[in-house]
Amino acid sequence: MESIAYDVIVIGAGPAGENVADRVTRGGLTVAVVERKLVGGECSYWACMPTKALLRSATALRAARRLPGAREAVTGDLDAAAVLRRRDSFAAHWTDDEQVSWLRSAGIALHRGQGRISSNRAVEVTGDDGVTTSLTARHAVVIATGSGALVPDGLRAAAPWTSREAAAAQEVPRRLAVIGGGVVAVEMATAYAGLGSAVTMLTRDRLLPRAEPFAGEHVTKSLREAGVSVRVGAEVASVNRDDNRTVHLILTDGERLEADEILVAVGRTPNTQDIGLDRIGRKPGDWLTVDETLRVVDEDGALVGDGWLYAVGDVNRRALLTHQGKYQARAAGDVIVARAKGAAVEDVPWGRHVATADEHAVPQVVFTDPEIASVGLTAAAAEAAGIRTRVVDYDLAAVAGAALHADGYQGQARMVVDEDRKVVVGCTFVGPDVAELLHAATIAVVGEVPLDRLWHAVPAYPTVSEVWLRLLEAYGR
Repeated sequence: MESIAYDVIVIGAGPAGENVADRVTRGGLTVAVVERKLVGGECSYWACMPTKALLRSATALRAARRLPGAREAVTGDLDAAAVLRRRDSFAAHWTDDEQVSWLRSAGIALHRGQGRISSNRAVEVTGDDGVTTSLTARHAVVIATGSGALVPDGLRAAAPWTSREAAAAQEVPRRLAVIGGGVVAVEMATAYAGLGSAVTMLTRDRLLPRAEPFAGEHVTKSLREAGVSVRVGAEVASVNRDDNRTVHLILTDGERLEADEILVAVGRTPNTQDIGLDRIGRKPGDWLTVDETLRVVDEDGALVGDGWLYAVGDVNRRALLTHQGKYQARAAGDVIVARAKGAAVEDVPWGRHVATADEHAVPQVVFTDPEIASVGLTAAAAEAAGIRTRVVDYDLAAVAGAALHADGYQGQARMVVDEDRKVVVGCTFVGPDVAELLHAATIAVVGEVPLDRLWHAVPAYPTVSEVWLRLLEAYGR
């Protein structure tokens, strides 16, 4: 068996794995990435990029129809086929030639196949041809294999869509049933309603249960206005697909529904089932727990081995978002280089080698209509954390920039303040195009900018960002 040695081996070539490899290479170490499918991972082909491409055209059309003058210029409906073609281009037609070319230009070795840890610092790669290559790492092995959609056993026989099939579908179903009420569920319901599907959402709880309650309320109202049947409190008893490919659903209250496709969006599971965790005393299929510098630890917090194993991105369950995985990857790559060279490790909160923001300042945008942009703690989460808070709400429609942005603009902003420290610990914005407000909020939370100083950050007039002034005025000085 061929054996090759590198300083670092990364299992998984999604955004997190690519960024670890890049940082390690920039630090002067040799690195190889192992990938069994497409270099670029979930985000490039089945999540962030293609799903936002599916959403964007309908969003632009709605925006035009909300503006007199532009509204009159719109003469037709959305061209679903054109949207799918544009989506295909953003998914690079599901080929990774450009991503592979970038790896090579960066000096990163690529090994195609299923990577499995075989022993300490050792990974075996089995290619599609059955040939196995043995890799050894002088310093570290990084698991960056991401997560996959969770499909309960009772639903598998109906051949449901997961987020992957929804993102890559080549036809728009006439009727789509969506099970779930989280981010994937609401974004795909928004996308396919815009593309012309008759969408039914079935969710036990309110939509977006982890967001501020008003966020889910705005999205529910908007989806219903778009013709989506949102069934809050609905539970599915059984699902089957007949010989004609029609999906039949029976709810626990006895109601029967039919659909042409069904999307299951009820959670994620780690892609750790077949990466050799059993060889190092870990359970295949488990989420991985990491220390402050992203090394894998056991249930008691002890390092696996002598600290050679790291986990970044979804597999460590800290924050299942592409940008947070890349953030973790930068910290992990840098600390691996530091340890390899005997340099100082900055493992204090907000230090270079710690992904502190995962616990305190995770930004997220939900690309529904309206958009939801949030960072930090919700009011409920801050209270649960024992923070003495004051919650400040403001109607975004009352901001001059929002009124100019679209006729009938509807939205809401919330600022959660730590009253003892007088700093912002959380923000949520709901409304058209509020994603562009988020980074300012993220800086305020990460920087722990005192409210007295925020008064000096004067928003330009007339922009939607003027909501910052209105929130501070509502708080008082």
